[in-house]
Amino acid sequence: MKRTLLLSILAMVPAALMPLAATSQVAPARGSHSADQSEPSYKYAVFAGFGYSSLNQVNDSRSGLMGAEVYATRNFGKYFGVVADGSYYKYAIASGNPGHPSIDSVLFGPEFHANIWGKYGGFVHGLIGGEHTAGESQTPNISFAGGVGGGAEYALSPRFSIRAGGDYIGASFSVINNSPALGYSPHRTWNPRASFGAVYRF
Repeated sequence: MKRTLLLSILAMVPAALMPLAATSQVAPARGSHSADQSEPSYKYAVFAGFGYSSLNQVNDSRSGLMGAEVYATRNFGKYFGVVADGSYYKYAIASGNPGHPSIDSVLFGPEFHANIWGKYGGFVHGLIGGEHTAGESQTPNISFAGGVGGGAEYALSPRFSIRAGGDYIGASFSVINNSPALGYSPHRTWNPRASFGAVYRF
């Protein structure tokens, strides 16, 4: 009788412990839920910062121009977006440019971006649109424009980053004081651009 009672008690111990063991396996460890969550994803990003552009479409120009560049990105997934870029350059780095030239442009295009390592990311894009050159005697002073570019980014937080980038933008302008009888003789020029500023995502 004692032997049977002892065996019954020994059999009840693992039976009582099995639900506890099963519960410990199913319940997530404290903090594991947040670790399983992916990084936040934002549909929009806005950049604003200092910009620089050369001035190769203006004859006898000796200095590039400083100004500002802003653009907005609409993201479609983790790696792809569409960019709307606007820029304005007016202030010459050095003297020597004819007249008082300035450049403003509006460009659009696709962008591919990705996290490279840790807080560092990168992007490349293609842009197409129009460019306007003012403050001198080019006629016409508006041209179709487009090019490619890219850059690097460092995340300060999930929403804020600092970004440095560059582009190579081509356009076709006529030479200054060109004769209308010659059809203004447009010629293609390429301007390297650079920018540095901040990105906000939402």
